[in-house]
Amino acid sequence: MATAYFKSEVFVFLKQLKKNNRRPWFLKNRERFEEVARQPSLRFIGDLGFRLRPISTWLEVNPKPNGGSLLRIYRDIRFSSDKTPYKTNIGMHFPHAGSRNEVHGPSLYFHIEPGASFLAGGAWQPDKLSLAKIRDAISWNATDWKKAIRGLNLGGSALTRPPRGYPCDHPMIADIKRKDFIASIEFTELQICSARFLDDFLKAARKLSPLLAFLARAEGLQF
Repeated sequence: MATAYFKSEVFVFLKQLKKNNRRPWFLKNRERFEEVARQPSLRFIGDLGFRLRPISTWLEVNPKPNGGSLLRIYRDIRFSSDKTPYKTNIGMHFPHAGSRNEVHGPSLYFHIEPGASFLAGGAWQPDKLSLAKIRDAISWNATDWKKAIRGLNLGGSALTRPPRGYPCDHPMIADIKRKDFIASIEFTELQICSARFLDDFLKAARKLSPLLAFLARAEGLQF
């Protein structure tokens, strides 16, 4: 019988971390973090790898404790005015294995945060060359693009004016002006703490997969 990966304690911990985002508090509660957040996340990633393969064999699912799909809890504060040392969420990233830039290429991102948990898919802030390829693909294959985003609400930022080479009245100009090509599916805390959550996650991943496949093909990648 399946058991839940995550318990409600993970959300309690993250709420408390948000109120006590200081190194002494975190060190005092490090064992709690391991028990309710980090180890359950690694178990989830370990089981996800095989189950995600029918959707795509090109999405990397790495269960390594360090340097794998589970993102570090520590914030990079070098260039930030916010000097709080810890993220107040759990993040997991599953990039396309063939992408030149795994952070900005076609990928899935799983985010656990009290009241704001979701699975996102797409390409966030792709580089200049990739961005041009995606825009061309949308322009040339509008029917396929519409199929890829059917039932999804795209988010992210966009240009205020059309990019160079595209007229203002292009029928796909709203999507061509995008700088991000991402969509997300929200999860409740009850879903994440359910024994059926892996199935819910895979259902969401399948819904996002046509978008990922379109973006991968636009960059000349398999999916």
